[in-house]
Amino acid sequence: MNQPSTPIMELPAIGFLAEVSPEHRAFLACFGKFLRPQNGDILIKEGEPQDSIYVILSGIQHIVYSVAGRQVLVAALGEGDSMGEINLFDPDKASATAISCGNGFVWSLSRAELSGFLEADPVAGVSILRSLLRQVSKRMRCMNDKLASAEVRASFYNSWTSDAL
Repeated sequence: MNQPSTPIMELPAIGFLAEVSPEHRAFLACFGKFLRPQNGDILIKEGEPQDSIYVILSGIQHIVYSVAGRQVLVAALGEGDSMGEINLFDPDKASATAISCGNGFVWSLSRAELSGFLEADPVAGVSILRSLLRQVSKRMRCMNDKLASAEVRASFYNSWTSDAL
């Protein structure tokens, strides 16, 4: 994975950063790292310690999860999407693997870098955290809807199996 030779001074207004002021995005960019993952590079590996958020500025990241010894594609993330948010606040091992599909451009921010940013500018920190929490909340609502739909389908299926008769 390559780091660009000239740093970008501002993050674009995409994803959870879309509602954040240009000044706060520019300051936040100073705390993270810009990366250029190549095809096949792994940014996050399932089961390994993970403490960073990644914002996809260009390219595609495939999110895969191991189930019964095989890899299952659970998402294809692109520009403006982010991954790894939960581990910023709840240190643990990664629950899935993120694999670059083609070349891309990604910005990462570790837990320690986020702490430095929050200490340096609490007002900007509140703006970033609100936006990030709004995105995580939307994802949780979406996941709840998917789980509820899956439960309805499973209940319907179970009502028609021979065990239920």
